[in-house]
Amino acid sequence: MSDRYERGEKLLRKVDGDKVADNLIARYDNLAPDFTRYLVEFAFGEIYAREGDLKHREIVAISTLATMGGCDAQLETHVHGAFNVGLTESEIIEVVMTLIPYIGFPKALNAMSVVKRVVEKRSQA
Repeated sequence: MSDRYERGEKLLRKVDGDKVADNLIARYDNLAPDFTRYLVEFAFGEIYAREGDLKHREIVAISTLATMGGCDAQLETHVHGAFNVGLTESEIIEVVMTLIPYIGFPKALNAMSVVKRVVEKRSQA
């Protein structure tokens, strides 16, 4: 296992939690092991490992996924990740609120629905 993979897996677990990391790695490892390796090594072992704050990285991820639309599963993962790295519910809501003039109400409404779903799941846990 490369240093990038180990560094990436550590950050993946910190941001997304062990259960999500285990499921993600297991989901694609048999089908396309290089896909999993690239995701862990590059996205987390290189990009997320850069100097900076994980809170800001999650704000960027939430903003980008909301802007793209059609990425609800990934947006949900990153909203959980935002909580996991210390963002508050109010801060996450403000991220989506700030997007309204740029992405419009339909995409912001979809993003806020994902945030609501995550908040409800986390309050039941």
